[in-house]
Amino acid sequence: MDKTIFEDLFILELANNHWGKLERGLKIIKEFSTIVRFNNIKAAIKLQFRDVDSFIHKDFKDNKNIRYIKKTIDTKMDVEHYATMVESIKKSNCIAISTPFDEKSVDLCVNVGIEIIKIASSDINDWFLIEKIAKTRKPVVLSTGGSSLKDVDDVVKFFNSRNIPLAVMHCVSLYPTNDRDLELNQIDFLKNRYPDNVIGLSSHEFTDWSSSIMIAYAKGGRIFERHIDIDDGEFQVSPYCSRPEQIDIWFKSYQKAVEMCGAPGIYKRIPPEAEIKYLDALLRGVYAKTDLKKGHVIQHETVDSDVYMAIPLQKGQLSCRELMSGEVLLRDVKKDEPIMIDMIDSPYAKSETLKKRIYERGL
Repeated sequence: MDKTIFEDLFILELANNHWGKLERGLKIIKEFSTIVRFNNIKAAIKLQFRDVDSFIHKDFKDNKNIRYIKKTIDTKMDVEHYATMVESIKKSNCIAISTPFDEKSVDLCVNVGIEIIKIASSDINDWFLIEKIAKTRKPVVLSTGGSSLKDVDDVVKFFNSRNIPLAVMHCVSLYPTNDRDLELNQIDFLKNRYPDNVIGLSSHEFTDWSSSIMIAYAKGGRIFERHIDIDDGEFQVSPYCSRPEQIDIWFKSYQKAVEMCGAPGIYKRIPPEAEIKYLDALLRGVYAKTDLKKGHVIQHETVDSDVYMAIPLQKGQLSCRELMSGEVLLRDVKKDEPIMIDMIDSPYAKSETLKKRIYERGL
């Protein structure tokens, strides 16, 4: 099961913000794909598909009091226009994703070349729809807003057992979401429960999405989603939608998180040379407490130790790291003089290569 398509993927949820107008949809795609390109981000632009004629019961199609029905009708778009938008997304070097809300819309996903299918939080236990989606064999992204643990377990097991790539998104289905409701620790929970799946964050907050993505990335989230829109004065931008300049900040916050988190935490980090050199300069060096003769066996673990340790550590000097009782001096050392690494009987006294490493540290 190849899940690499989900790694470090940003889903820009265009949803129905085209308002049924192809020109507006194409403008949104153009403006946001430019932000994607300038930030060198792997991104997808997501549409929502509904077969409006069958999706809404005929007795309710004129009901303007139900907001969901009214917006679905107001944003209806021709199939040909959806195909044009998908083509534009792909030409912009973005991945085309869609959330189908009914079985006919799943067929539309296939017909227009959608590459990844999203299951909305509201459909997490709509098994007629889920089974139809699975038949396409396309990679799937699952939002988990408002779900029970059994709901999520069932869907993850369903797709994993069929070897269909599945990403699981922590999601809070409150529009907009307050910071106190984000529950970002759920990313830890999902990563531990579903180790074979890419885990991410679908967020709808309206205060500070730059902080949430940094936290989500640090917790191991690797796929992220936000709603997008443009402010052209014709339609009001919802408070949970991000404008192009805000998505630019979002991308840069992610890049800062990547920089600060460093390599994947499955291995011990390898410190850079500058860090090692800095710490080496803080080491204590070994000094003679009294005059010591060649052949003297150093003892430092007793009360009357014949050496002491102090800063600074000088270049080529034996440090507290290397000092061991029983070391034999190869030549005389005067009181308070540094004991150098080549003054003791060790491989460092015989090898110029090893000696060089010691001389690269200290003052």
